[in-house]
Amino acid sequence: MNRHMAAGFRRNLSAFFLAALVFLAPCVAGASSDNPAITYRKIFKSSYPEFVEIKLYENGRGTFDIRQLDEAANPQPFEIDAALAGKIFALAAKLHNFQGVDLDIHRRIANLGEKTFRYDKGSETHEVKFNYSLDDSASQLTAIFEGLARQTTDLSDLERTMRYDRLGVNDVLQQIEQDYNNKLFPEPGRLLPALDQLAGDQKFIDIARQRARALASRIRASL
Repeated sequence: MNRHMAAGFRRNLSAFFLAALVFLAPCVAGASSDNPAITYRKIFKSSYPEFVEIKLYENGRGTFDIRQLDEAANPQPFEIDAALAGKIFALAAKLHNFQGVDLDIHRRIANLGEKTFRYDKGSETHEVKFNYSLDDSASQLTAIFEGLARQTTDLSDLERTMRYDRLGVNDVLQQIEQDYNNKLFPEPGRLLPALDQLAGDQKFIDIARQRARALASRIRASL
C-alpha cells in the first residue's frame, strides 16, 4: 500500500469510528424513541443563571445545560439515582405527563422565570409553561429540578475553584454549606468525592479543609 492509499485508508477509518460514536452516543445516554424523557427548562432574563435545562430519562441518565442566554448551548452528561428518577416520573404521571394541564396561577405576581415541563416518548410530546403554580405535584417537581440545578452549579463551582482558585475554595464551600442547610440538594451525596478530596489535600488552607471535612460528615450522617 503506497503512502497516498494509506492516508486515505486512515481518513476513511477515522470517519467510520466518528460516525459510530455519533450513532451510539444517544444509546449510551439512554435516549431512544421508546424511552420516555422529562425536560425542565427555565428562562429568567437578568438573573444568574438565565437558562436552565435538565433532561432526564427513566434510567436516571440525561443532560444539563446551565448558562447565560448569550452563551452557546453546552449540554453535559448528567445522572441521578434511580429512586429520584422514579419520583420525578411519578410526579409527572400525576400531572398526566403535562397533557392538557394548566399549571399557572394566572394572577399578577412577580416574574419568577418562564418554566417549562416537557414529556417525550416516541412521537408523543406534551409540554406546559408557567410562571408560578399552586399545584402540589408541580411545586414538588419544580423544587427537585431547581435543587438539581443548584447542586450541579455548586459542585461545578467547587471543582473549578479547586483547580484554578485555591483561595476562593472557602467562599464556595460557604455557599454550598448554606444551600445544604436550606435543604436545596436532592442528592447531597454527589458532593462527597469533591469534599473528601479537598479535605485530604494539604495544598488548600486549613479552614477550607476543616469546613469540607465537617460538611462531608454531616452529609454522610444524613444518608
